[in-house]
Amino acid sequence: MARAENKTEAGGTAHVVAALAKALREQQALTQEQLGKKIGYTAAAVSAMETCAQPASDQMLVNLEETIGGGLGVFQKARKWMLLEKYPARFRGFSELEAGAITLCSYETHVVDGLFQTEDYARALIGGSYPPVSERRREELVEARLARRALFDRNPAPLIELILEESVLRRPFGSWEILRGQLRSLAEDARRDNVCVQVLPLDRGLRGTYAGDRGSMKLVETKDHQHVVYMEIEDQGILVSDPAEVSQLAHRYARIRAQALSPDESLGLIERLAGEER
Repeated sequence: MARAENKTEAGGTAHVVAALAKALREQQALTQEQLGKKIGYTAAAVSAMETCAQPASDQMLVNLEETIGGGLGVFQKARKWMLLEKYPARFRGFSELEAGAITLCSYETHVVDGLFQTEDYARALIGGSYPPVSERRREELVEARLARRALFDRNPAPLIELILEESVLRRPFGSWEILRGQLRSLAEDARRDNVCVQVLPLDRGLRGTYAGDRGSMKLVETKDHQHVVYMEIEDQGILVSDPAEVSQLAHRYARIRAQALSPDESLGLIERLAGEER
């Protein structure tokens, strides 16, 4: 929703896009209404974009490029930077590593990994977070989170592994139906050729050592075959690149994976929970 306070929250790229779009529109003698009709938006939406009351969405940038971009590619190039501005500051550096990863291994203890989240699950999770965020910020974060799913279909395809605590599969956000939808989506992703999903069962602590007691982490192998680990603790992002520390965390991840259910067992559990009525 377009609001006056959004103008102060908008990032630098949003302001550059707004100024450029307005200049190109006026250069081509188009009113806001005329441009809106060309790109499939209302005059009010164009006005909100030009004043940063509602910065351009990714689809609006695509449409602006096709209609008034003049083959320069500026709106196309802006898409990456607009997306980065929508991520929390702590995540921006890692987001580029994730997008270019050749191997991505994640262990999550509280919620479904953001890469795998559905729109409804992400919106309920972000909308219920503390401190609360504005409606505009919530929608920006949802859009940015869903955009990460492009990694699944990237060519060349990365290897993606996810280990989830079983409790994550049982914790609803928003409603039980939202959780069931998330579980169905997770099962579909688990069937991808380049994806492996495993579940660490609730009773692991009763059956011996439990390697997952120190929290979530993401292990990345970059296109240059460097290995880094990313962790988040209370809104703080930590990127570990020291080889000795990365090696220790990788060994811990390997132990967690060894203690998890097999991929087939995990998929069966996810499908069973997705079908349960509450």
